[in-house]
Amino acid sequence: MEYRQLRYVLKIAEEKNISLAAKKLYISQPSLSQLLLTVEKKIGAPIFDRSVTPLKLTYIGELYVNTARQILDSSEQFYQQVDDVMHLNQGHITIGCSPFRSTYLLAKFIPYFQKKYPAITLELCEDTTLRLEELALNGETDISISLLPINKKNFSYEELFKERLLLAIPPYHPICREYNLSPGIFSKPPIINLSKLKNTPFILMEQGQKLHCTLLELCRQAGFSPQIKLETQSMDAAQALAGAGIGVTLLPHTLIQSVQPKLAPCYTSLIEKPSRIAIVIWRKNRYLSRAAQKFICLLKNFCAQSTKEKESST
Repeated sequence: MEYRQLRYVLKIAEEKNISLAAKKLYISQPSLSQLLLTVEKKIGAPIFDRSVTPLKLTYIGELYVNTARQILDSSEQFYQQVDDVMHLNQGHITIGCSPFRSTYLLAKFIPYFQKKYPAITLELCEDTTLRLEELALNGETDISISLLPINKKNFSYEELFKERLLLAIPPYHPICREYNLSPGIFSKPPIINLSKLKNTPFILMEQGQKLHCTLLELCRQAGFSPQIKLETQSMDAAQALAGAGIGVTLLPHTLIQSVQPKLAPCYTSLIEKPSRIAIVIWRKNRYLSRAAQKFICLLKNFCAQSTKEKESST
């Protein structure tokens, strides 16, 4: 199997469309179609079921894709080890991260890291938390920033920091008057029972984000099913929509203290005191390059120092 063919077929499997895959690969659709036909002829069986839209892998196709990922992953690990031996302070790291973490964590950390290790190149791969775990498991990222809990059979991890979860409530909601809340103030939020909001519309994060499941579970524990007004993939948008009066949403404290929308919501804590722990993960038994080890070490120190500074300022 040629590496180029493996990568091209994997891209078709990812996009489930030959035309879209060709655009992402910067080649013509006829060329990619011909390459696929060549691979299938060599195998003696189709990789994709072309009778359905989007394209679906056949059983043979699933075997091919899984094998292709293993081959490319082993190749990448080999070259990482060679690079570590020959270039101690160089390397390349592919980092899986949510857009939220990219904006409010890595945008601050990466300049600090690059100043210390200018020869190490970085590549960001942004997606939902659950998808990032898949990318790390498939070897498509060297490390990914995720959240506990994690499947410990599949991943090794290091803890980065703990963050509280707060409710963002429309400023004209009766709860705000009851507790004399002011928009944008989050330093000492009052503690409420979530059941008080059972008749209030909610803004829910999309599936694939762990906040989606967290909010639904908190509502279940409070004895009701939330009225979902809308779903969004952006926590920034959820906070702004809460401030605009659309509904209540659950947000991490790290986001709230980093940015406030023009129309800010009010904030409360919950009796359950929900929180979550941010971690950096990598697939178990996967070679972790020296560059990636340096990145993790510095990121842990950076997060620890940032937490101390925030605690001392409150």
